[in-house]
Amino acid sequence: MTVLDLLDELEDIINTAPNVPFSGKVMVESEDVREIISDIRESLPDDVKQARWLKSEKDRIIDDAKKEYEKIIVEARKQADFLVDNNDITLKAQKRSDAINDAADEYSRQMKMKTYDYMDKQLYDMQEKLDQLNVTYLTNMFNYIEKSFQDMSDELQKNRDQLKELAYRTKNGEEWLYSDGGEQEDQQ
Repeated sequence: MTVLDLLDELEDIINTAPNVPFSGKVMVESEDVREIISDIRESLPDDVKQARWLKSEKDRIIDDAKKEYEKIIVEARKQADFLVDNNDITLKAQKRSDAINDAADEYSRQMKMKTYDYMDKQLYDMQEKLDQLNVTYLTNMFNYIEKSFQDMSDELQKNRDQLKELAYRTKNGEEWLYSDGGEQEDQQ
């Protein structure tokens, strides 16, 4: 499964989880969530492998451009050596050789720039995807989980406070069986 599939599965678990009564919260199986998070961690290395492949592809393209450049240089030298017989021919050959060298240098530079642009675009796209995953899923998920735990903690503290109040009333012999409405009836 891809990271996006796993995040969709996690979102489905949260969306289909039963509600906790009177709290607006949901209950999820922590083991299911942990398993999905583990699967996400296992899937991330595939993205790293893709980045490594892109780097090796860039190196291959640059090497191909260098080989092409060297072939052009060798060809230019062969032509120059052939034309060395006559001074006039030698000058023309030198000019031609220089033009070929300049063309080869320009071609090599253009190939390198295209390779750098291509690799930069690939890396930028991957970075955008990772940033999107982080913002879209992980940040929201962690914020939601953190808020859920805080809400549960607040609710538990509220319940403990009520229990302490009941214990205090019982200790002092007060009637605690009824809510505040029952106490008001006793006072009237």
